[in-house]
Amino acid sequence: MKSKPSTSGLLGPVKSQTLDSAVIEALATYVEEARIGPGDKLPSERMLCERLEVSRPTVREALKRWEALGIVEMRKGSGVYLRKAVGRNIVHVPLVLSRSSKVKDLLHGLQVRRALEGEAAAICAASASADRITMIEKALDRMEAAHAIGNSSEEDWEYHQSIIEATGNPLFTQIIQSMRDLVHQFWENPLQIPNFAEASFPFHRSMFDAIARRDPASARAEALKIIDSVGQEIREAYPNEA
Repeated sequence: MKSKPSTSGLLGPVKSQTLDSAVIEALATYVEEARIGPGDKLPSERMLCERLEVSRPTVREALKRWEALGIVEMRKGSGVYLRKAVGRNIVHVPLVLSRSSKVKDLLHGLQVRRALEGEAAAICAASASADRITMIEKALDRMEAAHAIGNSSEEDWEYHQSIIEATGNPLFTQIIQSMRDLVHQFWENPLQIPNFAEASFPFHRSMFDAIARRDPASARAEALKIIDSVGQEIREAYPNEA
């Protein structure tokens, strides 16, 4: 019987906080207080080193951790740009996916969307402010106008995001953003299915109507009709991979 390798040397004392973690906390605080938002350029590494009183390798390692989480983009010869909001009370969690096939990836993504978007619609119906509901309606109007002239993929995405944001729960937004590349594929139609998601279009209006009349159960049900309709299309188009 093959013996297992010794693991006695793999564990050691736990430090309360590493230097780069402390730097990340300080960076998050600075970015928040300096009102640096997504798309803005961060100060140079040299300036960050001076402000934080740490070495350049320490700052660079902290920025690399942020880059791995998709928080910043490090552009060679240009600098470091913020991609996601950061702050003292914002936690970014890495998402790791084991890719099997595009079909299974999309169906797995739909399962997560079903849980998140169904509940988000119900929460909006129950507690979203009147201003937020107006914003959702405007996003829906833009989507329907774009659909009428042939392509509403980006407006469709923005409509769904308006509902996620209207929950008032930052975790909904962060979870969706952490899996944005996977989720956004539904609007890019990577499987090249003709008239993809066309059958789900009417449910966007009925979902909003339920939100507007403050009916959580119906809002959830209409949201799930969107998800289930898309899932059915994928399974019918690729029955051997679903």
